Amino acid sequence: MRRVVPVASLALLLTCLPIAGGAATPLQAPPQAVVEPPVASADEPVADLGLVVVSGELPGPGLWKISRGEHVLWLLGDLSPLPRDMQWQSRDVEAAIVQSQEIIQPPTVGLSANIGFFRGLTLLPSLLGARKNPDGKTLQQVVPPELYARWRQLKARYIGRDNDVEQWRPVFAALELYEAAIAKAGLTRKGVVGPFVDDAAKRHEIRVTAPRVTVVIDDPKQALKEFRDETFGDLDCFRKTLDHLESDLGTMTARANAWATADLEAMRALPYTDQAAACREALNDIGVARKRGMADSEARASRAWMDAADAALARNASTFALLPIAELIKPNGYLDRLRARGYTVEAPL
Repeated sequence: MRRVVPVASLALLLTCLPIAGGAATPLQAPPQAVVEPPVASADEPVADLGLVVVSGELPGPGLWKISRGEHVLWLLGDLSPLPRDMQWQSRDVEAAIVQSQEIIQPPTVGLSANIGFFRGLTLLPSLLGARKNPDGKTLQQVVPPELYARWRQLKARYIGRDNDVEQWRPVFAALELYEAAIAKAGLTRKGVVGPFVDDAAKRHEIRVTAPRVTVVIDDPKQALKEFRDETFGDLDCFRKTLDHLESDLGTMTARANAWATADLEAMRALPYTDQAAACREALNDIGVARKRGMADSEARASRAWMDAADAALARNASTFALLPIAELIKPNGYLDRLRARGYTVEAPL
């Protein structure tokens, strides 16, 4: 039996992909967001780390309107991480969903392996072991001393005494540190918009299109062996994750609150360190991944989303679509590609 499982690099790093859109209307009164940024000093104990607090019912960003003639696609960008306890105003999103004939989810990449359930269980220990450095090396042995010193400070602050992670490859250690840090900062990667959109689609019986690229792994056992034995360049991912957590954790909280309060200008103005791209590249560009078609999987998934948008705009009066907001506010992102295909793109009011 063929089982489809998430690609490790994308499941952990494409954290901003699940997104939703709805028809935005002006707020009667602007919501208030209060940010208590996390303590940045490595000498401070974890207990002193502040939390992000967002108060009131908050709208998230408005909708981009993509159109050709009378056919419209409403597009909303999601963000991850977001404030853990925020309350998201979903009335405008549901209004856009109700008037639409189709919902397009963000693009995803998955692995398909020709294994049964019980064989999958037998491979699980090998899969977990693949996180470790080859030849039993420790993190201290595979990263430069200055990077390891920075890692030790951040690990003490966010992870604590867990030493298992010291056996992991730099890319996986970086991901573990990132997860722990955003949790301490009062942020969460748990989807807010995506689950609501899924539920609304079911309640209103609206067609859902999920652009997906599936990479078939015909030899999962051999692929795992090659992965365990292979050395790959993930130091850039490791370094940028440390940079991100040392200098940008406070910015992440500000970005999360800007999303929650529909302040797109603030989001555009905030600096952004894309350590996720470095980590994806490290995992997708290794020999075992290239040999099995992983290297260009993200580009193919992006094209699949664009093709789905083309088809939906051609057949529907109204379509609702989801994408990461980072992909909507950056140059040469999806909005520029839609313009290049001849669509009119209007920013949220």
